[in-house]
Amino acid sequence: MYTYSEFCGFKRADFRFEDRDALIVFPKEPEPQGRWMMKMEYFGAFPALEVELLNRGWHLCYLRNVNRWGTDVDSDAKARFADFIADEFGLERKFTCVGMSCGGICSVNFAARHPEYAAFLYLDAPVMNLLSCPMGFGVGESLGENGSGWKEIVDAYGFDLPTLLTWRGHPIDKIPTLAEHKIPVALIYGDSDPVVPYVENGIVLEKYYKKHGLPLFCVGKAGCGHHPHGLEDNTALVEFIEQQTKA
Repeated sequence: MYTYSEFCGFKRADFRFEDRDALIVFPKEPEPQGRWMMKMEYFGAFPALEVELLNRGWHLCYLRNVNRWGTDVDSDAKARFADFIADEFGLERKFTCVGMSCGGICSVNFAARHPEYAAFLYLDAPVMNLLSCPMGFGVGESLGENGSGWKEIVDAYGFDLPTLLTWRGHPIDKIPTLAEHKIPVALIYGDSDPVVPYVENGIVLEKYYKKHGLPLFCVGKAGCGHHPHGLEDNTALVEFIEQQTKA
């Protein structure tokens, strides 16, 4: 059963999928290829890119996560959700992941686990190293008050601290899998981000993709912190996304 409303002037349908909140936003004039994107976390936050792609005929979807840390249970649910979206609405099975902040870890972990569904990764100030965020073991701040960031990781992964210190399952460890499947990436960041420092997170992906000549759109925002996400002008970014996701 669908409940209808609006999102930024577009028709929105909310429903339940596998006992999770889910939604789809419809473009006014769908583009023929059936391309779509999924906001991987924080639906509705900084939506300028999603609105631009909706204006170009893309659909937008969202499936609520169990947690915001890219665990396998959420990645696997998103793969099944993609099958449902493709079958129910006649769209492509592969989609563009829109990952801001913790949506970045959701995006990279999903794409590494289910590369056959990942058409493109838009990563904006992405969490790619749990020792950096939420832990703050490097140059940045720890996330949350009174250890709440650490508690989220314990709840999500069941780690004790020695396990986390030696763990090799961070998104930065999964970059070779993205590269193997030549998944194109857009990487946006603020060079003064104290929450998800670029020098401990996104830069690892940037260097790897540039070294191996993989498709990458990368923009650093001078003097910008963790917020605001996005770019003032999305023209070049959207053109890159559309070019990389052509059939």
